[in-house]
Formats: sequence, C-alpha cells, structure tokens
Amino acid sequence: METYDQVYELYEEHDTETVRALQDLADLFPLVESAVALDRWREIDDELTERKGEIEAAFKERGETLADLATRARQEQAFVGLDLYNKYGRPVNVFVLDVDETLRSTGSTDNEIPRDTLNLLTEFHQQGVPIVICTGQTLESVKGFAIQGLGSKIIHSGNLSIVYETGIGVFTPKHGADTKQRLYENLDEEIQTVFADIRARILSEAPEPLRDGCHLQGNEFNITLKPNFETGSSAAQEIIDEALVYELDLLGDAISALEEVDHAGGHSSAEWTRAYYADQDPEIRAVLDRERALPNISASDVPEDLESILERIDIGYYEGDAAEIGSLELSKVVGVEAAFDVLGIEDPFTVVMGDSKSDLRVMRWAQANDFGLAAAPEHASESVVDHVESTDELIFEPGRAGDILRTIHALNQFASDS
Repeated sequence: METYDQVYELYEEHDTETVRALQDLADLFPLVESAVALDRWREIDDELTERKGEIEAAFKERGETLADLATRARQEQAFVGLDLYNKYGRPVNVFVLDVDETLRSTGSTDNEIPRDTLNLLTEFHQQGVPIVICTGQTLESVKGFAIQGLGSKIIHSGNLSIVYETGIGVFTPKHGADTKQRLYENLDEEIQTVFADIRARILSEAPEPLRDGCHLQGNEFNITLKPNFETGSSAAQEIIDEALVYELDLLGDAISALEEVDHAGGHSSAEWTRAYYADQDPEIRAVLDRERALPNISASDVPEDLESILERIDIGYYEGDAAEIGSLELSKVVGVEAAFDVLGIEDPFTVVMGDSKSDLRVMRWAQANDFGLAAAPEHASESVVDHVESTDELIFEPGRAGDILRTIHALNQFASDS
C-alpha cells in the first residue's frame, strides 16, 4: 500500500494542477517564435522545474517518478495507471491508434486531433515508444494529417507505421524495401478478380440516385461508397443504406461470374449474398429489413461454392458514413502484425484505441495473445464498448483520447520505477 499512500499524498499535499498547467504551457510555447514568447517560456520552465524539485525533495527515493507523474496525470488517472501496473507488471511499449472518432471526433474536436493529444504522443515518441496509426482511410489522407499534426520528423523517424484502408497495406518510412507493403497483392487471383470486377462497375451501373448521392473513395483496394451528404445526417443514412444493398448485389453478381462458382441453388447470387451477410451481422440484417431487401431464405442453404468465396470477403457498414467491401484475409490485425514486424516489436504490450468493429478485432487479438490493453470513446460501437468495459474499463469522452494517454503515462512511470 505504500505506493498508493504516496500517490494520495502527492495529490492531496501538492498543487499538481498547477504543475500540469505549467507542463502544458511548456509544451506549447516553443511553437511560438518570438523573443517575448521565449522569455515567457523560460519563466514557465523555471517555475515548473522548481515545483517538480519540491515534489522530488518531499518523496526522496520515488520523488522523480512522482514529480513526472504530476506533470501529466490527474489523480484518478494516476490511480488507474497504478492499478494497471499492479495488474500487468509492465509498461506500454507501442501504441495502436485509430483516428476518426477516436483521436479526433466530429463535432467535439472540429475533426482535428487535439493539440493536447498530439503533445502527449510526441512525448511518448521522444521516449522511444513506437506509434502505429491504424485506420480505414487512404494512405495519402493519413499521411497528410499525420505530418500536419505530428510533424514530418516523427512520421519519417523510422519508429512510426501507418496501417491504412483497414489493413490492406502498411507504410513505415525509412525501412528500405519494407517501407510500403501492399498486402492485398498477396491475395489469390480469384479474390482479386472479384474486386476488380466490382470496382469497374460500381459507379457506372449504379442507379442514378445512388450515383448522385455517393462517391467512391479513392482506395487502393477496398471498395468504399461514401455519402455526398453530411456524415451521420438522415440523408447520409438513407443513401448508405441503399449503397449497402447495392454493394451486396454487385458482390454476388461478381462472384457468380467466376468459372469456379455454380449458378445452382434456386435463388439468385444476389439473394444468397444478402442472406449470408444478414446472418453474419445484425446491423446488416436490420438495413436489409428496412430496405425491404431481406430474402426469405436461410443462410445455412447458401451454395457451398458461393459461400467459400463469401466467407473470405468482409462487408463493412457504418451508419450514415460508409458501405465497404473488403477482404477478411486483410484486416487491421494483419496490418498491425506486419507493422510490428517491420518495427521490430517482438514482445508487444500495447494499448489499442478505436471505436469500430475493425478495431474490436485488434482488441480481441491483443487480449487473446496478452499483448495489451483496449480503450474506446464512449460513443463507440456497442460491441467495442462492451469489450472495453469487460476488460480494463478505459472509456473516454469524445475528443478526449489524451485522457487515456495520461493514464498510460502514469502506468509507464510506475513501471520505470520498479
């Protein structure tokens, strides 16, 4: 109990709120280039050093750890970090981070990663902790905001990797031939033929209302229809529901064109495809039901040759945001494994932060292999929230991913003191 008592004393007997405020100011001021700002930064840094010195003197052997703890973590974050250290006994040595609705959140952060979160990630990077950005976005899109937010130096440090388009590729600058890995090129010809067929027809054969209401995201491999309306709006929800049904039908048709697939079974390939994914995902079933497109057939009767292809293809439905066709042989898990391999992370203990089902797969993978923790915003998918609450309850408010990073800072401080 000695450490718990000391942490309690730290926050009860010392003005840690001012210490954190000074640290936040010290992080911010170097970005302002002026003599006046530099003089002010020196004043702040001097006061911060003085206050940290007071804490160090008060606690002697553990003083440096507690002083560093005070610069980042609030009291509740410090105690959670201590609980996590006592449970796992090791520090987080790599981050796996989703972006949209995780690091940044529409409506609460103006769809930008908050400066607080970026400062904390920069601090971890300076400590040598690798960062894996894991997103459904295109590579160029991720590179753009990552460079703008974290800076080109970090992005090209050799200690950061980007898993893009939900795992179809991995980009890890400064790693020679392994810098960019197009994982989709490893898929067999059958699957690549299906995707090429769908991509060639998805807009040209779409009904006019769908062509006017959606656009095809510029992915390398995944096929993603996005709304031409504000994300989450009623118009976006309606058009993405229609897009989902259309994609399922186009997928079934593309598979039926393969020589290896028999056309028997008593129903069209589109009907079988709808039935199969309705059975796989209750959200897809609900959409098909609303669109009056749910076939009255059992998924257990899907012809084996058709099912053998469908079971390798993923359908992603994001209400009011996107309808996507991807490969189950390529996922964020596959991308993260490839990123860890390039970064040389052989014994990972990570925190996986995300909000969607694709992130949940990484969380479950990490849990199954004792690879670390899971954290999610409170507005994440129900299944994600359930998983996080059933493990370490690392739930945060929208746009407040920095709160989890501060908790991890506390965990790592206690681990470094052991």
